[in-house]
Amino acid sequence: MPTRDTPWPNGTPCWVDIGVPDVEAAKVFYSTLFGWQYTGGAAESGGYLNAEKDGRRVAGVAPQQDPDDPPRWTTYFATDDAAAAVDRVRAAGGRVLVAPMEVGPVGTFAILLDPQGNVFGLWQAGEHTGYQLHNEPGSLAWNEAMTDDAPAARRFYAEVFGFRFDELPPEQAEDGLDYTTFSTGGNPLGGLGASDPSMPKGWQTCFAVASTDDAVALVEAHGGKVIVPPENTPFGRFAIVEDPWGAAFEVLEDTTG
Repeated sequence: MPTRDTPWPNGTPCWVDIGVPDVEAAKVFYSTLFGWQYTGGAAESGGYLNAEKDGRRVAGVAPQQDPDDPPRWTTYFATDDAAAAVDRVRAAGGRVLVAPMEVGPVGTFAILLDPQGNVFGLWQAGEHTGYQLHNEPGSLAWNEAMTDDAPAARRFYAEVFGFRFDELPPEQAEDGLDYTTFSTGGNPLGGLGASDPSMPKGWQTCFAVASTDDAVALVEAHGGKVIVPPENTPFGRFAIVEDPWGAAFEVLEDTTG
């Protein structure tokens, strides 16, 4: 079981969360889909909940802050200096939506826009180190950004996080698809590619599931929608769906073994 209880290295996607207009309904939807339980939710923390799987943190669920800002899954990148990272974002042409804000001893977060208008976050860990379980059903499997200008996006994220971008090996690459993985010199941390009309733009959160077909059926049965039906890929059986509030996310069943 892949777990981690210490802060993630700089530049690693380390957390995902969503703000929704109906938290109680969202708790039911995602627990039905992923088997999540929840902790937190106190008024002093703005009703923020930590979703857990097998007793380990996997994601955040919170009340929607701005009714004019559609619900979305936000990807947060680990940093040991949120203020310095925000300065790099500004210097590279990005915008700050929420300046670095301390959440008591839990940590410090910031919300930003890249130059193409895609939302992402920063997380400087305190007591909360990010997700503690990954690549297991009900937890994070991958983060990727689909952008209007992939070369420009690669330049921006390289300036902010020092990413190196690598082409997929021939057996995994799709003809004509501009898609690279990013890393800080080790294993791939996520992906970045050119927008496809069939896929949502911006940062996408991909959750591991035991069965993609079963997960898609549950989404549809509980008020969600299918954007990309289940399909086999070199990485497993994959689909893109929307929850009942319009937030898109991906599901992936590991069929490579």
